[in-house]
Amino acid sequence: MRIAKIVGYLKPIGPIVVGISLGFTLSLLSVSWVDDICDPSWKGHYIEEISSKEDLKATRKSNSFLLEDDDDEDIQPRIITYKPIQQQGEAKRPFRSKYASTELGIRDNLFVGVLTSKNTINTLGVSVNHTIGHHLGSVVFFTGMNSHKTPHGMQVVTHGDERPVWNMYQTIKYILEHYIDEYNWFYLAQDDTYTQADRVKALVPHLSMNLMLYMGSPEEFIGGEMQDRYCYGGFGYLISRPLLLRLKDFLENCRDGILTTRPDEWLGRCIIENTNTNCVDEYEGLHYDRFEMGKNSDLSKEQSDQFKTILTVHPVSDPEQMYRLHKYFTEIELQKSYQEIEKLQAEIKNFSAIAFEGNRSGMWPIGVNPPFEPKTRFEVLKWEYFTEDTIYLCLDGSPKCELQGIDKMDVADVIDIAMGELNKKYKPVLHLKKQKLINGYRRFDPTRGMEYMLDLQMEVVTQKGRSRSITKRVQLVRPLSNLEIIPMPYVTEATKVFIILPLVKDDTDQVKPFLEEYASNALQKKENVGLTVLFIYDLFQAQHVHQNDIFANAKAQITKYERKFPGLKVPWISVKTDNPSQIKFMDLISKKHPVGTLFFTATVNTVVNTEFLNRCRMNSISNWQVFFPIHFQDFNPDIAYHGQERPVTIDLVRDAGHFDRNAFAEACFYNSDYMATRTHMAADLQENEDLLETLDIYEMFVKYSSLHVFRAIEPALHQKHVHQTCNPHLSEDIYHRCIQSNLEGLGTRPQLAMVLFEQEQGNST
Repeated sequence: MRIAKIVGYLKPIGPIVVGISLGFTLSLLSVSWVDDICDPSWKGHYIEEISSKEDLKATRKSNSFLLEDDDDEDIQPRIITYKPIQQQGEAKRPFRSKYASTELGIRDNLFVGVLTSKNTINTLGVSVNHTIGHHLGSVVFFTGMNSHKTPHGMQVVTHGDERPVWNMYQTIKYILEHYIDEYNWFYLAQDDTYTQADRVKALVPHLSMNLMLYMGSPEEFIGGEMQDRYCYGGFGYLISRPLLLRLKDFLENCRDGILTTRPDEWLGRCIIENTNTNCVDEYEGLHYDRFEMGKNSDLSKEQSDQFKTILTVHPVSDPEQMYRLHKYFTEIELQKSYQEIEKLQAEIKNFSAIAFEGNRSGMWPIGVNPPFEPKTRFEVLKWEYFTEDTIYLCLDGSPKCELQGIDKMDVADVIDIAMGELNKKYKPVLHLKKQKLINGYRRFDPTRGMEYMLDLQMEVVTQKGRSRSITKRVQLVRPLSNLEIIPMPYVTEATKVFIILPLVKDDTDQVKPFLEEYASNALQKKENVGLTVLFIYDLFQAQHVHQNDIFANAKAQITKYERKFPGLKVPWISVKTDNPSQIKFMDLISKKHPVGTLFFTATVNTVVNTEFLNRCRMNSISNWQVFFPIHFQDFNPDIAYHGQERPVTIDLVRDAGHFDRNAFAEACFYNSDYMATRTHMAADLQENEDLLETLDIYEMFVKYSSLHVFRAIEPALHQKHVHQTCNPHLSEDIYHRCIQSNLEGLGTRPQLAMVLFEQEQGNST
């Protein structure tokens, strides 16, 4: 009974006891299994089978930390607090290269180095520069010591020692330091070597830039100790960029270890011993042809095909011989160009015969653009009629004037060319002699050039001596040549522009609008500009300046803007004179500014804006160029919009205004250029004291400076119509330009005709 009661009590909790027991048993079994895996000997075997920790992690992620931790120490948790990164100052702007080619790693093809000396740099060195300098981009002259007078326009590097081998070492070192990242090929020659620059330049693009190439005139070493060949320096040689880079690490050893007195042999030994590269004169069908100049060599007798492909000539004894060589090779290249042109013309003529329009598709002259085809009657090109002495419809509007100057030279040249071509065509059967020009016509076609038609009266003489007079019409074209980019000095748009504003009594009403435009376009946009105002009083106004200052309102306006814009200072200068002169005023301004100041002389009607200021900076180049913009002048609104509503804004169209070619008051130039030009006026100023009052700045730069005077239309300079007060005390040309500017600024001919027509209609009624 007691056992039955005990079993009855235990029966409800039996499953619990069994479950707890089973749990403990499984836990003990699990701990035992993990301990076996953590055993070092078994662990190494396990890793070897799985072959990597990453695979082991993938197999048993739950216990992978036991396999990765080789230490028996317990892992101690560490709390890392977040600390925001503090920026020190503003973030740096990324550096961008000046040129895209630099950023992309694009290099030029050819660098040219000329080895010269202080005794020959002013003779042979100058002649080398004249013959190859304008054909090749970069030509640098390397010399040991400087001469007393360094030639102008040449880039000269001086090493400070006249030893030939030392100079060669320093030259290669200088090239590696300064030019190795800019060029793919390096051509070195002596100053007694004539180089056919165009042929060398044409050879390089056919060679891979990755070649280890040493190309020139192979020569044996003195004594014949080595079977290798070096490039003889007299005929020049080409070295690839990879070869020079390979040589860089061994240059010091070559300097100390190679004993020779010949620089070309020293360089050859250095290249051969350290790069195992011999000199060659041919590579994959490309030949390095050269010609050795003898004492009695006559180039005119050399007619071989190989001679016409030579790259260099050596030795050249004097500059005169260098120039004769250059003339001879230039004539060869010119004849080759003429032959290629004739060949192309013949091919075009043959193809045009089977074209859709037949021979009409091959326009005359072959290879020149077809004539301009006008779309309206306003675009029809006009012909000018001329004879040998007279031209009709002159520039000033006169119906007839004498043919002189460049026009007379042009007509004479065209007649000579026409007679030469006719005789070339009909010889030896006929011989033609010009008697006179009956009629001549010419016009400028913007698509092809200057066209001429000549009616010539000629005497024709046969081979038997018979002659007769005939009249023949010939047509000629002087085609436009290819455009050439002229290298200009580098300028930036960061230069500060100082605006010079002269004011007279008649300008007082326009000062407020000028300052408003100046504030909105320059001051608010923080343009790098300055303003200097010149108040010009006559003698009477100057005597009463304390009682009645005519510029009091203008000065008050300037003070107002100085208070509105902190840091703004607008200096003004008061001048007393009865004969206002641009040059006298600029003399006063020039003394108060540094030499490198960029001036812009403006008028009270000038609207200053960012676009024009940048153009002023770019077109004005110190010691090179001054800029005289041609502004757009609105027509008189009473005439241009007679009987119409005036527009709020005026566009740059034909009926709204015109570019005033007679206005020269606005100019951009550097103070240094102005001062230099004024110095050149000193001699003439002593003979004519009134010169300063009769000239303006434009005429001063044209007559007394060697600078480029750049004159161009400027759409960003837009002025409202204003009637100018012309000063009769200035020169006749300046006074005439002022009057002409006022007349042309009234309106177009149709607009003026309409106003006159309406006036006549009103008077008749």
